[in-house]
Amino acid sequence: MFSEGSVVSIEKFKELSPAQFFARYREVAGFSNPARALYQAVRELVENSLDATETHGILPDIKIAIRQSIDNPRFYTITVEDNGIGIQPQYVPNAFCKVLFSSKYVLRQTRGMYGLGIKAAVLYAQMTAGSYVEVITSPVNSTRIYYFKMKIDLGRNEPLIFERGSWRKSREWHGTIVSLTLEGDWPRAKQKVFEYIKRTAVITPYANIVFVSPDEELVFFKRSVEKLPQPPLEVKPHPCGVDVELLKEILRNSSEPVINVLTKSFQGVGVRAVEEALKIASIEPSKPSLKLTDQEIVKLAAVLKGISIDALIRARESTRAATVIDMLIELEVPATKDALTKLLNDLNIDPLSNPRSLSDEAIEAIYRGIAKLYPKIRPPSPKALSPLGEGIIEAGLKKIFNPEFVKAISRRPRVYQGHSFIVEVAVAYGGGVPSSSEPTLLRYANKIPLLYDEKADVSWKVIERINWEQYNITMPAPLIILTHVCSTKVPFKGVGKESVADVPEVERELSLAIKEALRALRDHLVRRMKEELAKRKALTLAKYVPEVAINLSKIVGGDGVRKLVEDKLVEVIAKKTSIDISYLREVVKRVKIGI
Repeated sequence: MFSEGSVVSIEKFKELSPAQFFARYREVAGFSNPARALYQAVRELVENSLDATETHGILPDIKIAIRQSIDNPRFYTITVEDNGIGIQPQYVPNAFCKVLFSSKYVLRQTRGMYGLGIKAAVLYAQMTAGSYVEVITSPVNSTRIYYFKMKIDLGRNEPLIFERGSWRKSREWHGTIVSLTLEGDWPRAKQKVFEYIKRTAVITPYANIVFVSPDEELVFFKRSVEKLPQPPLEVKPHPCGVDVELLKEILRNSSEPVINVLTKSFQGVGVRAVEEALKIASIEPSKPSLKLTDQEIVKLAAVLKGISIDALIRARESTRAATVIDMLIELEVPATKDALTKLLNDLNIDPLSNPRSLSDEAIEAIYRGIAKLYPKIRPPSPKALSPLGEGIIEAGLKKIFNPEFVKAISRRPRVYQGHSFIVEVAVAYGGGVPSSSEPTLLRYANKIPLLYDEKADVSWKVIERINWEQYNITMPAPLIILTHVCSTKVPFKGVGKESVADVPEVERELSLAIKEALRALRDHLVRRMKEELAKRKALTLAKYVPEVAINLSKIVGGDGVRKLVEDKLVEVIAKKTSIDISYLREVVKRVKIGI
């Protein structure tokens, strides 16, 4: 009961459009301050340009310019031009001025995931500088160039078009030019922007990238290879990555029998696998999919997702169940309690033991036993991925850093939570690589350089556990480690896409790849050490060659003998030490006798 004079407040509710939400909470998308916003806007525009080129088999030519406003020094105009496929004019307004409208919402590896980045930049430009986004585009095979000048209507989340036009092309150009003006802080953003463009050049040696800064500095990264990565293909969802709502959406949109819908809608399953899944879920295959109850869909989703060894490991650490058998029931394993008890007994595992007491070996044994209870489903297709490949990564590192040694590793496709992924790693050492007390970590995800939140990334977690002495590396050292995670769904820690979460499957692949690359570096360092020892030994011996030859010639007689003896001794030293004979001859020539 409220006392006299107390105030009773009534909660007020209102709706925000997606555009209003991201305008209010722009920090979510990385636009937290003028310096970060300038960097983020450049990043969003460049990544859209790269996706518009390489994904469609076009070697990228990217031009980036940042100009400081004459009227207001707090404002900067960013312009990015590409030679991509262009955008059909009917899609331009929504592509740039409607939040959550995008071509990215398919199962295919792309740099963008949320269809948000460019719209967040446009929103920030509107809110800070009151400016428009200007777009010039010409699609491939089009005879015209199209122009748009637009803003976002925040309340309706719709584009506001202030100017539009088109004209006939006078030259063979296709692509897109985007320009917007926003509040920025170039002195504070400068280092990050330059580093972003440099790291983009590392990962895209097949691109020409030109950058003009507000200080009139010109940076040009010239294309060093003509080969593009294999473009990704769109694929269907995989059953192991399905959730209840996605499954409900698929099933409730068709009146066909559920067996037909599942077979057509997912990759990795055939008729037999679907029949097994429906049998386990106690669903009649001929039942119309739209008539499935919520309970049936929940059970079917659990069966299709199956079980993973990492799910069992997580359950061991987090479950409140008192016994192993209760933990498996909690995980909704499709078997009766009696059947699970028999399975555990056959594995010599006490069903009534505490789950936390299970060893990794016991977890693996349980996984192998339980996996047989689920339908046999093929892993997700790697066709949706576009890894760079070892050759492109090594070419990029050589182009930018000119290292003494470089080794790249591309792992086989793996799966986490029903999403295929590939981990790529490279190690560069010596040469033009700067020495540091810690390895320089170049992190990438779907070819995006990640510059912020380095210590929060799974790659850093893996590197921290490495014993460098095991690989003959003493810090400080001129060492670069490059990591690249590509997936249809990279497990980013936030919308800003700056760090990859420590998903066990990804962490394991990174660890294996980094260690493999470091073993190759260790072999190189051992060979180099042996070569240096042999060289020092050869140089020491070579210094005595003239004096030995002179003394032998005096004993035998004749100057001709001296030259013959010198040549023979140099040949023997070269053969024994594997040092270039011409180099040893030069050393012998420089030896001064009697000093």
